[in-house]
Amino acid sequence: MTKQTPVHIEIVFDPACPWCFIGKRRLEQALQLRPMIKPIIQWHPFLLNPELPSGGHDNTAYLVRKFGSEGRVRRAFGAISVAGLSVEIDFAFDRIRNTPNTLDAHRLARFADVHGRSSEIVEALFHNYFVYGRDIGDVEILIEIAEELGLPSKEVRTYLESDADVALIYEENARAHSLGVNGVPSYLFSGGLTISGAQEAEVLARILDAALLMETAA
Repeated sequence: MTKQTPVHIEIVFDPACPWCFIGKRRLEQALQLRPMIKPIIQWHPFLLNPELPSGGHDNTAYLVRKFGSEGRVRRAFGAISVAGLSVEIDFAFDRIRNTPNTLDAHRLARFADVHGRSSEIVEALFHNYFVYGRDIGDVEILIEIAEELGLPSKEVRTYLESDADVALIYEENARAHSLGVNGVPSYLFSGGLTISGAQEAEVLARILDAALLMETAA
């Protein structure tokens, strides 16, 4: 068995960002290329649409306002869909009816982190939103997602129906901006190495090599 060296990877993301989903899969590909690395992953929140109401916004209207026309929306999502297929993501943008406020989705990821399940929840949030079109801004949907992964539903409900960690999510979002993060995904590796965007697996693998050297030299 290959001896593994721990490498810390912090990922700044938003679960309503399709490139973050692609970036997660590409990082997983990079890690498969580097079996000598034991990844220690932490997920940090970035609010792409903090101005949205708690109930979100009609998806079509939101996208047309953002991109300028339905034609531009189709072209943008066409490129994302092609990139998604390369990492086995079958995006179903036509199923999405609501652009969510992702504050509570980030809080669920925070809750799952306490149980050592953050990466699983992040994957589930991506998959439920982009493949099934479920509204990940809806607390009831988030509770169902947590239940599907075996997290304690009563604890999840109590947590999400409270204000727990709301201020923390906003603080971490502000911190990301203060560090110069203006888009996601963004990655911070051991040794202070940073890179932004859904980079190809080979690019991430080279960054992992550099982070591994820094870990072993420390």
